[in-house]
Amino acid sequence: MRKPRIGLLLGDPSGVGPELVAKLLALPESREAAEITVIGSRRIYEEGLKRVPLTDSHPQLLCIDTPISEYPVGRVNAESGRYVLESLRVAVTALQSNEIEAIVFAPLNKQAMKLAGLQHRDELHYFAELIGHTGPVSEINVGTKFWTSRVTSHVPFREIAFLLTREKIYDAALLLDAALRTAGIVSPRIAIAGLNPHGGEGGTLGTEEMTIIGPAVDMARDTGMNASGPWPADTLFFRASRGEFDGVVTMYHDQGQIALKLLNFDRGVTLAGGLPFTIATPAHGTAFDIAGKGTADVGSLREALSLAARIEANRLQALIHAAI
Repeated sequence: MRKPRIGLLLGDPSGVGPELVAKLLALPESREAAEITVIGSRRIYEEGLKRVPLTDSHPQLLCIDTPISEYPVGRVNAESGRYVLESLRVAVTALQSNEIEAIVFAPLNKQAMKLAGLQHRDELHYFAELIGHTGPVSEINVGTKFWTSRVTSHVPFREIAFLLTREKIYDAALLLDAALRTAGIVSPRIAIAGLNPHGGEGGTLGTEEMTIIGPAVDMARDTGMNASGPWPADTLFFRASRGEFDGVVTMYHDQGQIALKLLNFDRGVTLAGGLPFTIATPAHGTAFDIAGKGTADVGSLREALSLAARIEANRLQALIHAAI
């Protein structure tokens, strides 16, 4: 079976992305896992290569038409944001024309993208518009022990309880279940977290578990998902880390991210859940404080490439079996 074709983006050039891509391509297992096309500015890629001595990696490079002017290293700026938005657009065009089958991108910076004119909440919703996808989308966070999805994500904390609905919780569970299946888990064990301390303690500490989250768990079960909950979040992640669950649906951003980053800070991956293509990125940021120093850890980007290659290999295998 042929290797999956993956587009690899350099990320925000002011951060550690170009260095991470160069380090990743210096690893033999990366080139063995996939047919990689680097999507981005050759000049920026060569800057990354300067941080990686003795590499003989010469991947195919799909150059972006819009050149990047001078940009500062180690801080947020609009020029890097413009470059990132254009690289995402070019990558989606390559996906849609079947030049590549998946995207893996080095860390981006949302503030830089906003300075460059991004009107969307984040890159996930930008991807959705570029692709023309109108269904629900959610970040899927991937750890070595369990995966998570979020009902709410990049919103102020004070708005969380008002944004929760049965349908949104069900959608987050459905996206997580589907993502785990693409990775080869036949019947994912999905745990759904509560919102309030100790899961609300029967309504004495909050009623969302009874009025919103519990009914959403029932909806998930009724459609065939192996779902359970709502579980108190303070013990749920301990249970998941011991192998009791494959995935956890979290009610808000930090509820799951704190647990995942504690366990997988240098190995975590974020998947774009709900989109018709595989899109993966490290679950860490641009690390401006160490940009240009050659000290960035390639672990999360390596895991992102490995996961995307595995998902696409599973998809290719399924297509082969369907054709037999």
